[in-house]
Amino acid sequence: MLPGLSFSVPRFMTLPSIGLDISDTSLKYIEVQERGGRNHLEQWGDITIPAGAVTRGDVADPKQLVSVLKECKTQTNTRFVRVSLPEERAYLFETEIKRNTPLKEIRNLLEFRLAENVPLPARDVFFDYAVLPAVDADAKTIKVSVTAYAKETIEKYYNACLEADLQPLAFEVEAQAMARSSIATGTTGATMLVDFGKTRTGVGIVYNDTLLYTSTIDIGGDQLSQALRKALGDETSESELTRLKNTEGLVHGASSSVVHDTLMSTISVIRDELVTRMQYWHLRTGSNPDRRLSQVILCGGSSNLKGLPAYFTESLGVPTARANVWEHLFSFAEAVPPIDKRHSLGYATAIGLALGGTMTN
Repeated sequence: MLPGLSFSVPRFMTLPSIGLDISDTSLKYIEVQERGGRNHLEQWGDITIPAGAVTRGDVADPKQLVSVLKECKTQTNTRFVRVSLPEERAYLFETEIKRNTPLKEIRNLLEFRLAENVPLPARDVFFDYAVLPAVDADAKTIKVSVTAYAKETIEKYYNACLEADLQPLAFEVEAQAMARSSIATGTTGATMLVDFGKTRTGVGIVYNDTLLYTSTIDIGGDQLSQALRKALGDETSESELTRLKNTEGLVHGASSSVVHDTLMSTISVIRDELVTRMQYWHLRTGSNPDRRLSQVILCGGSSNLKGLPAYFTESLGVPTARANVWEHLFSFAEAVPPIDKRHSLGYATAIGLALGGTMTN
């Protein structure tokens, strides 16, 4: 039987695992170990995935992915891994069950609910669930969040890991792992996570530490580079484009008006997409004030775009900040992160996965 989407595992099995964040373009890995009551970052890395090996989260060329995983195995000398799953392939829904339903009956009950919410036969689905904290202690029902994937999707990742001599301990939606690394303890309301990557922008909404919504916007940092190159000339190097995005970005000035205007035309499209998702979320949650979005957290390498948090704060009407991906790993007073702040934003998911092996689930 394949591992569940976020299985709890025996404590002794959690210690040697590393977090593997697999995207369409790269594999990022992080290993965290707890020693002396403190977390320590043991190793980390970034391996390029050949174009076409993984497309929109689907493993299109298993042999190429296996090759990348074998390289990871060689670099880390580990066996146990916790692996991200693409939100593009996830089905999430909430449902209610009777409060006193026996634990052993919950999974069977939820299996019948799959037909109403997932466009796949139940026999072709792997799913996991989380019971949400009760708002009303006297309520006769409780809310349950369900995450489902096609068996084929998970089997492709699972089999690729086995062929590379890696043993998956858990699979987890990337946005859920990202939430574990980036959302501060005690956060109230719902948080929108925006993973601004190279080829796409992932959107997740988390409430009470549970991922309840995911979506994908097919615009990423590459589109910003393409727009700039068109405006500035095809000969402009990628390194120069990155410099312009991170040092001038959305800040309007006399010397950067072309850069500002060019980038704004693309970023405004992402903003409009985020507004649509925010409106949908608030419509879906009705009058429940606890579930209103209280913040937007930016992750991903392309979120280094200068001026992006301020622009989203103003245009979305919700406080926006870049993630502190070390939030739950260690205090800056105790250690200096070995990965600089700019690059660390791309490791949010891998860090969250690694933390999943050191925290009690």
